[in-house]
Amino acid sequence: MLENAVEAANFLKALAHEGRLMILCHLSAGPKSVTELENLLTSRQAAVSQQLARLRLEGLVSARRDGKAIYYSLQDPKVTRAVALVYDMFCNPKSDV
Repeated sequence: MLENAVEAANFLKALAHEGRLMILCHLSAGPKSVTELENLLTSRQAAVSQQLARLRLEGLVSARRDGKAIYYSLQDPKVTRAVALVYDMFCNPKSDV
C-alpha cells in the first residue's frame, strides 16, 4: 500500500499546479502543439515548455514531432479521469458536490 501511496502522491503533486492542470484540461480535448497551448493559456513558450517537461517526466503526457511542431497528448488514462472529476467538482455549474 505504501508504494501505491507514493505513486498517488506524485500523481497529485503533478496536478497540483494551476499551469499544469490547465495544460491537462486543454489536452483532454485532444492533442495540442506548444504554440496552441501558449495561445490557450496566454503564457510564454518557456513557461509552457517547463510545465510540459514536468508532465512528461511524470509520464502524464507524451510528445510527437510533426515537422517543426511538437504535439502533446495525454498518455496516462488516469489523467483523463482525474481532470474530468476536477472539472465536475469545480467547473461544472450543474454539479452539486
